[in-house]
Amino acid sequence: LRPRKNGAPHNDYFRKLGAALASAGLTRPTLVIDRALLRANIAEMQSHLRPGMGYRIVAKSLPSLPLIEEVRRQTGTNRLMVFHQPFLNLVAAEMPDADILLGKPMPAAAMRRFHEKHAPSGFDPATQIQWLVDTPERLAQYAALAAEMNLRLRLNIEIDVGLHRGGVEDRTTFLAMLQTIAADERLTFSGLMGYDPHLASVPALLGWRERAIAAARETYRGFAELALAHADGAALTLNTAGSPTYRLHDDDMTANEVSVGSALVKPTHFDVSTLAAHVPAAFIATPVLKALDRTRVPALEALSAPMTSWDRNQQRSFFIYGGNWLAEPVSPPGLQVNNLFGRSSNQEMLNGSGLIDLKPDDYVFLRPAQSEFVFLQFGDIAVYEDGAITQSWPVFTQGA
Repeated sequence: LRPRKNGAPHNDYFRKLGAALASAGLTRPTLVIDRALLRANIAEMQSHLRPGMGYRIVAKSLPSLPLIEEVRRQTGTNRLMVFHQPFLNLVAAEMPDADILLGKPMPAAAMRRFHEKHAPSGFDPATQIQWLVDTPERLAQYAALAAEMNLRLRLNIEIDVGLHRGGVEDRTTFLAMLQTIAADERLTFSGLMGYDPHLASVPALLGWRERAIAAARETYRGFAELALAHADGAALTLNTAGSPTYRLHDDDMTANEVSVGSALVKPTHFDVSTLAAHVPAAFIATPVLKALDRTRVPALEALSAPMTSWDRNQQRSFFIYGGNWLAEPVSPPGLQVNNLFGRSSNQEMLNGSGLIDLKPDDYVFLRPAQSEFVFLQFGDIAVYEDGAITQSWPVFTQGA
């Protein structure tokens, strides 16, 4: 039962990355994106999109205009999925050619604020934004605001394909919403959004995953057929998937686009079988401030010797610059958080065995668990390419 002794020095990749950060003078917690690995993930994704399947960039998972521009250049798409009103205003101002689908049904007040803050530009909200509606009540709120502010709105209907986080579930409600949209000259029906990340987590045991995939596709197909029948030949956005499930749609002939963001940088929450060919492309780097040859927990010093004798991975203590991020230590291997000491956002303690020989000012590397919020905590993203930090990419700000 005794924990196995772990630990090793940085491998060649992280040694070079640390040297590049030091050369660039980045001696603070820094979010790093490896440009070559990012591009490899983009190419991997593109290789699984069937002919005619569109790609929409999930902006919340890649929350930086230069990062999104990089993905746009590599994929040739102008389609974005946006989830936050300040981000929507920013994208509308800085990417006048963007085709935007809202990723969640926003409060009507957020729609009002977007229009109040949107300055006239080459971006036309009436034709370039699809607002997401999930209920007749939300639809009624949007229609009332459109009448009050004399807006023209394109509306995409969220449907429940098995995630059970909201969205239309039945044919009757869906048809009633289509009729409401058709009866209002300010509103236009633009398509469907059926998000299905749960499919990647359904166990394959006894055919559960296969049945769940088949049920989600059948549900989507049924709503799509109704939508197309009421579209009078207009082109519709039939959006589906997410990073964990985009590969499940490589032969899908109903949906016409998938949304992917996190798979391109692969945080730890996306270490799933469907993304096995993707590689981590984003890391948190932070300096070691203090390196101690023993571990002592305040007021429990008497337990230090038996504790470290039992778990040799607690023999050494390293206090890092910052901490308590939604992230996991990845290099040097064998580092672990001391839960008895507790977490710290100022100087977090990491423990390791005698096999880890870190000194003050050396770097520790962590993998973010997700990208959509964690990326916003470090200021500009450091872009790593060809052994050096070559660019600095500003990130979104949460408020306007």
